[in-house]
Amino acid sequence: MSGHTRRTVLRGAAVAAATGALGASGLRAAAAGPAAAPSRPAARTAARHPFLEGAFAPATEELTAFDLPVTGRVPRELNGRYLRTGPNVLGLEDPNAHHWMIGEGMVHGVRLREGRAEWYRNRWVRSAAVAGKLGEPYPGPVPADDFACNTHVVGYKGRILALQEGGAKPYRLDDELATVGPYDFGGTLKGAFTAHTKLDAAADELHALAYHPARPDHIRHVVVGRHGKVTRSTRIPLAGGPMVHDFGLTERHVVIFDVPVTFDPAAAGRGDLVPYVWNEKHPARVGVMKRGGGPVRWFEVPMTSWYSHTLNAYDEGSKVVVDLTTFPAPFLVAGRGSGGPYAPGSPSLDRWTIDLARGRVTRRRLDDRPQEFPRVNETLVSRRHRYGYTAAAATFFEAYRSVDGVPPDEAFSSALIKHDLLRGTSQVHRLPRDAAAGEAVFVASDATDARAAEDDGYALAYVHNPERGASDLVILAAQDFTAKPLARIHLPGRVPLGLHGSWVADA
Repeated sequence: MSGHTRRTVLRGAAVAAATGALGASGLRAAAAGPAAAPSRPAARTAARHPFLEGAFAPATEELTAFDLPVTGRVPRELNGRYLRTGPNVLGLEDPNAHHWMIGEGMVHGVRLREGRAEWYRNRWVRSAAVAGKLGEPYPGPVPADDFACNTHVVGYKGRILALQEGGAKPYRLDDELATVGPYDFGGTLKGAFTAHTKLDAAADELHALAYHPARPDHIRHVVVGRHGKVTRSTRIPLAGGPMVHDFGLTERHVVIFDVPVTFDPAAAGRGDLVPYVWNEKHPARVGVMKRGGGPVRWFEVPMTSWYSHTLNAYDEGSKVVVDLTTFPAPFLVAGRGSGGPYAPGSPSLDRWTIDLARGRVTRRRLDDRPQEFPRVNETLVSRRHRYGYTAAAATFFEAYRSVDGVPPDEAFSSALIKHDLLRGTSQVHRLPRDAAAGEAVFVASDATDARAAEDDGYALAYVHNPERGASDLVILAAQDFTAKPLARIHLPGRVPLGLHGSWVADA
């Protein structure tokens, strides 16, 4: 079926003229229409930079569209917002100064209700720096660490939070993705937060591992309790300033990855965009700490891979099991890619089992196909899972290879993968090569039904539609994963390949 779509777009020279003549408030009026959103100046990009072109090319305007056309049927039980964020550079002067981790955060969202796709919006997160670039006033004092919050967006106790690691506090967004401002959990968050939180739904606790480049001798384990306030912040000594991008959480333990990607003061002094380097002098370790705090028990691991993202972790007797994606070593953060000998830039799905009784770590490759952005049924975070979902986008892996001078690999494809980790099997929902697929988020058919099967629900992902030159929100039946999508919601523009997102259900 097809609905009526409205777009509000004020482009290029018109934006410049409106801004110069009217200022920010006049720009809003010039956009016209009570439901309209102001468009913004185009980000200036240049060709031949793999993370500024093709599927990665930044969106150049903010759009608002209503009554989105749909091919297929949107399940009526999907009531909420599907959100995803990523770096979306604004006003780039020199493409040589661009880094794939850097860029103002832009959140994309689709509102679903009662079988309808009510709206699509994309909005830059208004940090003080972004507001300045857009010619908008910034309400309140400028935060000491003013970040773009470009890495993740989550729902937490009725609030939408945009997240980033490395010193940033969350930014709160309203239900229509406008920025409310920095969020500190009712004044209880002191210092940095993280991009990759872990919500233990059964315990009603939100966990984070936070680090800050200016304090490279420790990280903090932060716990937000059931009332939405920080209840505990545990200082964990950790020398060398490693980049602790993600972590694992079980019912009893916190799993910490001390990787040989560390803060480089010399790079920071030169003004490098990402002052982190592959440091072979820094040991690769994985640590296990009790959730309530206490000493960390460290285990050294071979320096053959770089830990990327956690699918999930759980306790199994005296063992801690972590399913995760890894890149081949060395992972050259400052060089924008991976320089490893095993198909550079191609992450795989692994399982690390930490045997606390025997004092050793075993690592096993679960799936060697290039894939990233692992997700699980979120109700099972910190508990044993059977299924996981990953994404494979040909252009994603080729971009990594190209910055290392490696030719494109025609074997790469675009797909979404469902893993059955009990049986050791997988199902692949194949997509056209140029249909770059983002992270797939699982949404339960009925989140209140404790007896429902773990995979009783849907997988949602933004997928580029090369025929339209725009993106679709694709909805798959998780129990019939290889079948034709239940619905393709046609968006008015393209959602660049970005980072992470969430399903934020109606209360």
